[in-house]
Amino acid sequence: MKTIHAATCSYNSPKELNVGRVWLDIQRLLLLMAGIVVKPRARIFHGHDWVFSGEVLKVFGNPEDGDVISLKDGKDHLIGSAIYNSKSQIVARRFSRRKQDLDLDFFKRRIAQAAEYRERRQVDPKLCRVVWSESDGLPGVIVDRYGEHFVLQTLTLAMDMRKDLIADAIVDLFGGVTIVERNDAPVRRAEGMDLRIGVLRGEMPAEIKIDIGGLKFDVDLLGAQKTGFYLDQARNYEAVAQLARGRRVLDCFTNQGAFALACARAGAAEVIGVEENSENIEAAKRNAERNQLSVQWIKQDVFQFLRAAEKAEAQYDLIVLDPPSFTKTKGGLRDALRGYRELHVRAFKLLSKDGLLATFSCSHHVGENVFVQTIADALVDARRSARKLRRFEQAPDHPVLPTLPETEYFKGFLLEMMPGR
Repeated sequence: MKTIHAATCSYNSPKELNVGRVWLDIQRLLLLMAGIVVKPRARIFHGHDWVFSGEVLKVFGNPEDGDVISLKDGKDHLIGSAIYNSKSQIVARRFSRRKQDLDLDFFKRRIAQAAEYRERRQVDPKLCRVVWSESDGLPGVIVDRYGEHFVLQTLTLAMDMRKDLIADAIVDLFGGVTIVERNDAPVRRAEGMDLRIGVLRGEMPAEIKIDIGGLKFDVDLLGAQKTGFYLDQARNYEAVAQLARGRRVLDCFTNQGAFALACARAGAAEVIGVEENSENIEAAKRNAERNQLSVQWIKQDVFQFLRAAEKAEAQYDLIVLDPPSFTKTKGGLRDALRGYRELHVRAFKLLSKDGLLATFSCSHHVGENVFVQTIADALVDARRSARKLRRFEQAPDHPVLPTLPETEYFKGFLLEMMPGR
């Protein structure tokens, strides 16, 4: 909220003083009143926390982009406090159902609550997503922790304007830590913000070392994809690796090699990791050397590799498909589904008669039912049959709100090919 300081005004007479006080009172009243009236039947009345531009009945009090505003219904009842951005399709994002400002105490309280929740869920408190946006009552804020190093993303304008307060809250709660700003996500442009990477607190080494399930990785928090590492898959590396002993394994979109290395350590007969990004391939090679594991790394577009492997009549006993998001927007859904379908068709054709497929999607706009149907269509195209053995859940440090579907993006399945059909 804006603060008006009376000390900035001067008056020469009691009459002028009274006029000045009235002016200040009016200004304060306007600031307190700033907000929007939400149209009836808007989704926020059904538990959602967003107000879209088409759901605004009236704007009052002249709020500025990035302000904290009041949300009201048509009967002037308060329905919460929200952050405001007129330039975004999502005009307001509610963060509290009562009157609430965004100050240091607020951020400390919300981040502490988020950290305590993860400890209760038996998540490694020093290697996890500490804050997951609306799921922790901080819309647009993501905080990932790697030991004494924190990565902060502020993906909404109001939170970006207060990122120093958020950084102060992290330091107050966790001590003398390093905080990196990874605000290079393209979604920031929807809020009218530029892209930035940098160090907000402390000194950041070129690489840090992390341990996931006994595997050691060197991570570049300033240069690697997203916030440095795919923490949302941490529990699944070992789950998939348990199936790898004696099998020929193909890890597509290997990134920094986590699935491939977990399978190699578990006793796979052969492991191939395919990745188009040259920096990721080099990181994967270094991680393999650190763990003294043997993996064949191939720098190539995955679709090209799969086409060539099919022509060569190659076969694998376990294939992992963990691609980056194929679409960040609803408008790109058709092309994304086309890509998923081709990817699965080619994988099914390369699997041995009782081979296994671990497949994942991190595209929010690709719903679970649509993803399952795409897999089914690919099985038909490939003339294969399969059984679904298990579903991979979103990690507990990425909690999902039932009333806010946007907090759920991750889905995955383990399939087993059926021989003789």
